[in-house]
Amino acid sequence: MHNCLPLARVAALSACLLAIGAAAQERTLDPVVVSASRVEQRVFDTPAAVNRVDLDWRNSNVLGISVAEPLAGVPGMAVRDRQNFSQDVQLSIRGFGSRATFGVRGSRILVDGIPASMPDGQGQASTINLASAQHVEVLRGPWAQMYGNAGGGVLLVESRRAPDTPTASLRLAAGSLDFTQMMASGGMRINPALGLQAAAEGFSTDGVRAHSAARRRYLDLRADWQTDAATSVRVGINGFSQPQAQDPMGLTQAEFERDPGMTNPLAFQFDTGKTVDQYQLGVQAERRITARDRLSLTAYAGNRTLTQFLGFSGVAPTSSGGVVDLDRNYFGTGIGWQRQPDSGDRIPLRWSAGAEIEAMRDKRRGFVNNNGSEGALRRDEDNDATSYGAYGQLGAYVRPDVQLLAGARYSDVRFKVDDHFITAASPNDSGSVSYSQFSPVLGVLWSASESLNVFANAGRGFETPTFTEIAYRPGGTGVNFGLQPARSRHFETGAKMQRDALALEAALFYSMTDDDIVPLSNQGGRATFGNVDGVRRYGLELGARTGWRSIDWSLAYTLLYASFTQGFVNADGRQVNAGNQLPATARHTFQLEATWRPSQDTSVGAVLHAESRIYANDINSEAAPGYFTLGLNAGRTFRVGRTQTRLFVRVDNLFDRSYSGSVIVNEANRRYYEPAAGRTFVAGVVIGL
Repeated sequence: MHNCLPLARVAALSACLLAIGAAAQERTLDPVVVSASRVEQRVFDTPAAVNRVDLDWRNSNVLGISVAEPLAGVPGMAVRDRQNFSQDVQLSIRGFGSRATFGVRGSRILVDGIPASMPDGQGQASTINLASAQHVEVLRGPWAQMYGNAGGGVLLVESRRAPDTPTASLRLAAGSLDFTQMMASGGMRINPALGLQAAAEGFSTDGVRAHSAARRRYLDLRADWQTDAATSVRVGINGFSQPQAQDPMGLTQAEFERDPGMTNPLAFQFDTGKTVDQYQLGVQAERRITARDRLSLTAYAGNRTLTQFLGFSGVAPTSSGGVVDLDRNYFGTGIGWQRQPDSGDRIPLRWSAGAEIEAMRDKRRGFVNNNGSEGALRRDEDNDATSYGAYGQLGAYVRPDVQLLAGARYSDVRFKVDDHFITAASPNDSGSVSYSQFSPVLGVLWSASESLNVFANAGRGFETPTFTEIAYRPGGTGVNFGLQPARSRHFETGAKMQRDALALEAALFYSMTDDDIVPLSNQGGRATFGNVDGVRRYGLELGARTGWRSIDWSLAYTLLYASFTQGFVNADGRQVNAGNQLPATARHTFQLEATWRPSQDTSVGAVLHAESRIYANDINSEAAPGYFTLGLNAGRTFRVGRTQTRLFVRVDNLFDRSYSGSVIVNEANRRYYEPAAGRTFVAGVVIGL
């Protein structure tokens, strides 16, 4: 189908439902608190576009294998499950990161204050353990620049704290595509000052297509220690292991239309896929200096090893090989100071300041892919990246109903390559480059009434290339040190209303990026990148939550115009016209979710998701059609003493729609399309104490 579900009709129906909720006003929504602005406050009072999504697999019917599912209902976000565990989900905010060919790009990820994004800007959503996560906050727009090296926004994941009384939960689930899952968590207090929390997760699946099987395992161990009345320390050890993640690769349009379940023959020939192991130790400490001042310290270190087989041999002397072998050590530390206003202040001030250092060292090697086995060496180098950042932000109430805000961050990111593989065909590619930027942000918040807040913000953004993006030089060998950082200007204005059982939010946003980092070509996993000026993104975000009788409704809608304002010639020598839409960005994204709770222990839910078409390449010659899907879920809890057992079942893509869940942007052989799953079923049981 070439057109998305008639969004106007769906939006009109949703508006009617929300109006009913507003008129009923039978319940009051619980206040939602966030800390994305580096100061803990209600979402309603935060002077920026921010959402909080709770992640409780123990009492909900979520699938729980990817952050993609809970974030799909956040305005401004596009989360596409590629059904390819070798490449991670495609996650973008306001169009930033939509064309990433690997991991998460354009958005910064932090888990319990510790970056899951590396100093070069590349993040891994796959390392987030949903068995231990309590909620995730999504900060969009100019104020996200206070976290550094991210164009679109920030994801802040918070894990559960140790409970006051011992708890334990176990979940077992199975379903279509030979899917099996185990999730477990538990916690207890050793004494009033020390609590322990543990969480484990594992799943396996045969995948949507042949050669797309995957297995993953997670383990989190955390200790919360209240050393005295003013000081708390959290220590976390976590591990992530992916012993199998086959890559079925993309399909051409003809292949996708003929048989979306087929697999690229090269995937079998070269045994494409990835194995990953990652382990990390992190420490957070917080000291309340006064009733108004709080000092925080974070330190962490970790190791990540990866082996990836790409869809080509890489046998040429000038090639970097078709097998990637990576051994990464990373570490960092940060310090922050926060002050809350006092009711006795003549001009109430809220401010925070801090500094951060992050570093990683990659031992990166490349080998010939001899039809699925490791061959001769083609690459051997050390890649170092170091990021230094300092920030400060201030909010002052110049009137009881008006708050002015100002912030700034200085970022300095340095890259260094030491090449140890030097031949006549592969000269010495050693070198270094550094990028820096001062990013100011200004804003204002007007409390028009007790139930209505209006805000406006403006700022500058900064996004460096990643090591993966500078790995290959277009049209030649060696590292692409000529790739420049993307520099953007952001503007937004919005309003939030909260009254009884109704919460509404709306935001208009605009950004213009120079030297935007775009994929020029992508062949068999070997991607080359370049810079393009004048990339514009603007649009509208709408969100709503309401409760009416025993039904909870939520709605999210994003209108996004993302385009090139200047023409250019791509790596294939083809003209990209001004006005072309950015690949992998949908003009319309819509989600409506309803959950009926006829009793405390029973829930029945439905999720309607729709997106308009997305182009697969810069020249806009091919596109994945728009689509809509409907998912249903139901759960029932049974209680016997302190033990409760929850049974749940869910069906996704109820109407068995055939559609491309994501695209591989600018794939050189026009194998752009990654088919989504058809109708799938999952059932499970959760036992809790």
